[in-house]
Formats: sequence, structure tokens, C-alpha cells
Amino acid sequence: MSELKDAWMALESHWKITPKDARITGDASYGFMRWTLAPLFRMLLRVKIRGIGNVPKSGPTILAANHLSHVDPLVVILASRRRTHYLAKDGHFRNFALRSFMRATGQIETNRETGGAEALSSAAVVLHARRALGIFPEGTRSKRTEAPFLLPGKTGFARLAASYPDVPVVPIGLTGTREFMTPSKHKLPRLWKKVGISYGKPVTWWEWLEKNSSASELQALTDKEDHEVKAALSSMYRQFTDEFMDRIKGQGAP
Repeated sequence: MSELKDAWMALESHWKITPKDARITGDASYGFMRWTLAPLFRMLLRVKIRGIGNVPKSGPTILAANHLSHVDPLVVILASRRRTHYLAKDGHFRNFALRSFMRATGQIETNRETGGAEALSSAAVVLHARRALGIFPEGTRSKRTEAPFLLPGKTGFARLAASYPDVPVVPIGLTGTREFMTPSKHKLPRLWKKVGISYGKPVTWWEWLEKNSSASELQALTDKEDHEVKAALSSMYRQFTDEFMDRIKGQGAP
């Protein structure tokens, strides 16, 4: 394994994501809401939580779930019992009330026009701070009207996992959140609807790499042209993503 790690680290210039120069806000208010609202949420709402023991209690963690409704981030945040931060598009920060809530809970503003690299750099801030990062590998909320609702995953979260190879990535299956609050239909949540959240066994990039590559294969890349290395890494990111989406599906994601 050490030889494999050395070979991967030799390619660092090709995969490293540098954290954006930014800080995470809202620690005090987030902590207050987490210790007051989260228990109330779990007590009053019809939420079935399974596999919570698979979520590390501390340290950098990626919580990767399917995306069915606008309430999905809130469900993950309140159920996971971790201070979890999501990237949120800048449109959520224009309204004063919503902006205040987003900043109070430590969510990170991103601008889609600046591209994926900027978003990944912002996400790296969370992991660099040893926090939990919430992410939806599909890249957007599924708008499919019939099952299967799960979309193919984007490879951005695989790049994050590769850049932080020690960080556990937890597959999460969400069920019932669309019925709980259907986008463009329900302005208020329907509290009587059942919601499920299931956490699977986490995997790190190192664990995945050990099963899907070898030190010799990675060492051979050091003599390749940049575009060849990029193509090889892109293929690895796609394979990791596809396999991980199967893990999310295995947690009950419809």
C-alpha cells in the first residue's frame, strides 16, 4: 500500500485541489441550532434513520446523497449529527432572510458562472478545516417524474475524494423527501409524510485505489504527457463515481 500511495502522490500536481482562501462562518449559531432543532426534528418528524454509525463522529468527511427535493440538505444536516456544510448557489444568498439562514448555518456561497474548479476549491475549504462536507454527486436535483429518479453522477466529488484520499466518503440514500416537500408544488413541508435516510459503509480513495489500480500503473503515468495523465485520471474518476452511485442506490435511493 505504501508503494501505491507514493506513486499516487507523485502525480499530485495533476489532482491536487487547493482550498479557496475563505473561512467558514456561522459556528455559534449553527451549533445552537444543531443542539436544539436537530433533536426536535428527529422527535417530531416521521424520519427513519438507518446506519448512523457509519458516519464518522469527527474529522473531515464527505456525505454524498441522492437529491430529490429542496429539503434534502436540511434532512442530511439534521440527521447526520455532524456539523455539515453544503455549497449553495449564489441565488440563495440574495434574499435577506434566506441569506442570513445560509450564513448562520455555515453554508458556502458559490457562483456557477465561475465554473467547477471554483466550486471544488470552495468545497476543499470544508475538508481542509476537518469538517463534514455535504454533496449531491448528481450535481442537481433529479426532475424525473418516474423511477428510477437517480441521475448519473458527476465526477467532481470523485476529484475531491482523490485530492483528500484519507477522507471517508459516506453513501446516503434519501427516500420520501420529494413527497415531504415537492419542488414547485408545496410551499410548506407535509410533516405527516415519511422520510428515510440510510447511511452506508464509507470508502476512502486509498481503499478504492488499492482495489482498482497498482503502483506500477500509476508510476507509468509519470512518463506520460499531461493530456494522457489527465485522460487516465478522468477515467478513474468516472469509474469511482459510477461505482459510488451504485452504493447510493444500494442504500435505497429510488
